[in-house]
Amino acid sequence: MSKKDTQKRFAPKFHIKKGDRVFVLAGKDKGQEGEVLEVFPGKYRAIVDGVNMVKKHTKATQDNPGGINDVPAPIHISNLMLIDPQTGEPTRVGRKLEEGKLVRYAKKSGAIIR
Repeated sequence: MSKKDTQKRFAPKFHIKKGDRVFVLAGKDKGQEGEVLEVFPGKYRAIVDGVNMVKKHTKATQDNPGGINDVPAPIHISNLMLIDPQTGEPTRVGRKLEEGKLVRYAKKSGAIIR
């Protein structure tokens, strides 16, 4: 059995989650900000609103006229950095125990990320 055939037992923990504001560190959209719409743990990728836009050809249906649309494509998680909710600047993320729960916090300001 190859490594691809085996199923992972646990999903990895990432520094970003759905709904976070992130900053793009690398790629064609370097320097842009956006909100995380979806995270794909198995592929280590996330879809960010307005970042890594690609053209998608859609077939016409009764509800949709079809045509060529711009849609956001997944971007690798290593190219994203969380934006500190307090200062508005990109920051690294740490984890610490608080009231018996593991919470994320911004390393730059120390603010807890909800």
